[in-house]
Amino acid sequence: MSAEIVLAARARVHAALGDPSRLAIVDRLVLGDASPGELAESFSLPTNLLAHHLNVLEDAGVVQRVRSEGDGRRAYVRLVPAALTGAEPPKDARSTSRVVFVCTHNSARSQFAAAAWARVSPVAVTSAGTHPARRIHPSALAAARRRGLSLGRGRTAHVDAVMRPDDLVVAVCDNAHEELGARAPDRLHWSVPDPVRIGTDEAFERALELIEDRVGRLAEAVRTPEEAR
Repeated sequence: MSAEIVLAARARVHAALGDPSRLAIVDRLVLGDASPGELAESFSLPTNLLAHHLNVLEDAGVVQRVRSEGDGRRAYVRLVPAALTGAEPPKDARSTSRVVFVCTHNSARSQFAAAAWARVSPVAVTSAGTHPARRIHPSALAAARRRGLSLGRGRTAHVDAVMRPDDLVVAVCDNAHEELGARAPDRLHWSVPDPVRIGTDEAFERALELIEDRVGRLAEAVRTPEEAR
């Protein structure tokens, strides 16, 4: 890619982030994905104005809109990791004694996230599923080993047996996010495609790569209650 093309792409990103509303949207998405409706509510923006801002950000390669794997009528907006220039974690760090990563079967994505988290943060972590499988998927175990991650003893758990009121819950799949509802009202959501559904080694590798990037961002913004004092 030529230097001119790279500079033009950077200019589009900076232009997109030059509007305060668009910059606020990007900062909102640093730690978790959101539906257009959630963004409109967060910033009290009319639908047509929000659509304009999202179109500008999408054209600049800053965000992308993805269809929910759970409810196809829903869409979620997420950041493109390579275009995070100018985005910062919220100034007010989150305080929690434990992070719980949740996906549908607790057989791949939530296990990846918990293992990645344990490697970078002192905050306690566990994982669970809304409909847990009997075991971690063998391809998930293999992908984790290739990246030097340990998935422990390979156990799965149901979210109702794991989740506590003071947990920071992160739903790492659309189905889990949509199912959790009021059980975890302040949760974060990462719209990570299901590698089990695709079934290839590349899909598991890609899911783990996306999750590790997001874990790194979140870890910068989460503190233990003792650290937050």
